[in-house]
Amino acid sequence: MEKTWLVAGLGNPGIKYEKTRHNIGFMIVDQLHASAGMATWQEKFSAHVAKTRYEGNSLVLLKPQTYMNLSGRSLARAAHFWQIPPAQTIVIHDELDLPFGNLRIKNGGGHGGHNGIASCAQELGTADFVRVRVGIDRPRFGTATQWVLEKFSTDEEMELDGVISAASDATVSVIRLGIIRAMNQFNQKKGEPK
Repeated sequence: MEKTWLVAGLGNPGIKYEKTRHNIGFMIVDQLHASAGMATWQEKFSAHVAKTRYEGNSLVLLKPQTYMNLSGRSLARAAHFWQIPPAQTIVIHDELDLPFGNLRIKNGGGHGGHNGIASCAQELGTADFVRVRVGIDRPRFGTATQWVLEKFSTDEEMELDGVISAASDATVSVIRLGIIRAMNQFNQKKGEPK
């Protein structure tokens, strides 16, 4: 049976925030967009939106342009418009509680202090959506707010393409294989055998 999947990458709009840790969700959705050969982004629901067919399903990519703390507004409007249930909604976001480059796929749960995830749960009326959590590590200095709004370090930049590619693959695996098999495949610590 055909399904429609909504994949949202969280971040902040504008040149000022490009390539910052908080915008890793945007980067991963951009990778999905490029690899799927999708049409140009459209402006809809206060977001950049692209839609295509993928393995017999419909796929909607979303980059909210509301700033991180209000991300859920765009997400909920898109989900309502296409009647996409939370179980077919994937939100990709940065995660302070994971070392840089580590990935975790998760279904539901709390927001862990992430304002973008809190907004998504509030606007959807449920926390029961899929998350692809991408580790950015805790700050070595300064506050968490400063840390997430800074650009990646030189060492991190060297690994960033691989991290984005792995997170893109993890997202596709949720759609292709289901969340349990995708979790079994991707929820290892960095460097662990798969």
